[in-house]
Parts: sequence; structure tokens; C-alpha cells
Amino acid sequence: MKNVLKVALVAVGIFSFSASQAQTHKDTTVGQKIGATATKVGHKTSNIAANGAAMIVDKKYEGKCGPGGQTVYINKNSHYYYINKKGHRIYLKKSELMDKPVK
Repeated sequence: MKNVLKVALVAVGIFSFSASQAQTHKDTTVGQKIGATATKVGHKTSNIAANGAAMIVDKKYEGKCGPGGQTVYINKNSHYYYINKKGHRIYLKKSELMDKPVK
């Protein structure tokens, strides 16, 4: 009985060691590309949703733009903001607003 137990323990040890050493090189570039693409899609979706909601609920400030040429909105509390690439509201002071370039 003792010999069977010893053989079983050795077999388990060898099996666990070989399983841990079997795949030392993993190709993660595909997983990283999928994750990066999913992040980009999520940010774009959030941006579109936030801009759509801002167009419906808040007023657009004509003649002014954000630091990167973004559309500036005014909410019900008279706060100025624009929507960034990730779909977040970035609030601005009136002094931070820029004149919209004439086309």
C-alpha cells in the first residue's frame, strides 16, 4: 500500500511539473489586439451616446468651441462643457472657451 501511495505522489508531481512547463511561450498579441479594439469601440459608442444626449437635453453654444474644436454645450445650470473622445463631459470656464473658426 505504501508503494502505491509513493508511486501516485511521484506521478502527480511529474504531471504537475510537466503541465506547468509545457507552454512557456504564449502568444498574447491576438488577445491584446482584441482588447484594444474593444476599448476603441466602447469609447466611440460612449462618445456618440453622450453627444446625442447633450444635443437633445442641453443648448449648443453657437460661436464658441472647446480646446480641440469640440462643440460646447450649456446645461440647465449654465455650465459650459464639451464631450471628449471617451464620452466624458469636460466642464470649462467661460474664459477657456475659444472662438469658433470662420469657414
